[in-house]
Amino acid sequence: MMPWLFSAFGLIILLLAGDALVRGAVNLSLRVGIPALIVSLTIVAFGTSAPELLIAISAVDDNAPGIALGNVVGSNTANVLLVLGLPAVFAGLHTSECDTRKNYMMMLGASVLFIALAFGGSFTAVSGLILLSVLAVILFLAAREAHSHRKNGQADPMEELEEADPDMPYWRIGVYLALGLIGLPLGADLLVDNATLIARTYGISETVIGLTLVAVGTSLPELATTTMAAIRRQADVALGNVIGSNMFNLLAIIGITTFVGQIPVDPEFLRFDLWVMLGASVILVPFVFFKQDITRIWGIVLSGLYALYMFVLL
Repeated sequence: MMPWLFSAFGLIILLLAGDALVRGAVNLSLRVGIPALIVSLTIVAFGTSAPELLIAISAVDDNAPGIALGNVVGSNTANVLLVLGLPAVFAGLHTSECDTRKNYMMMLGASVLFIALAFGGSFTAVSGLILLSVLAVILFLAAREAHSHRKNGQADPMEELEEADPDMPYWRIGVYLALGLIGLPLGADLLVDNATLIARTYGISETVIGLTLVAVGTSLPELATTTMAAIRRQADVALGNVIGSNMFNLLAIIGITTFVGQIPVDPEFLRFDLWVMLGASVILVPFVFFKQDITRIWGIVLSGLYALYMFVLL
């Protein structure tokens, strides 16, 4: 009974922390003149990817690399199909107002690079250096773009958004961000640890645990953040969060974890799961390049595809 209670408590922490992180990120972008998209690609994305990093390092250290790789691949699939799909079912996402083409292409490029390295049979320290180098270039470009926006005095027209305060004190913004960045990994760890304990009671393999329960559990921060962003009609934060988190998962999580130990690639990943991950990313093309909103109908489609993927795995 206790694992179920702790799992529920972890979920509550995730929802509250996700709300705090969105508030902090949006108001930070208002105060310093940085577009919300760029903030979500850095602060929000790193904060919500922290659970994946902690779990991946722990899994490799405990000689369970299937959980580490399954966590990242499964989380990226869940981020697109579930994290964008489920909030869209209830509130819709006005992605037609967002310009995420450049960052989306970076995410696709990172996905292709990740798959290419996976065909080497394992992720080694050399693979990690390659992934982290690409991430460094992406962060440099994001920082340069942020500096350009500040230099030109550009800012997002978010002053009329509910609970967005362009004059919010920096200390309060810091409290929101701290609560989010600390609460998200704590809540995710609490939920995933207990969910994994429940799953192993039923004899589920480590790889399947990584692709399903752990992946869904560590995607809950993104789901919480995206849900709150959808309610606040912040589609740029929602979409930017998913794109940024996926890039961090592929480049930073696996990149850093390879220095803890080598990560062998199960042949099943090469045959099926990596291509599902890439296919899920390609589904975003209409919303990124053709200014389509992720309507409730699309939300149902995306969520349904994820349910089908879970059915095939289990």
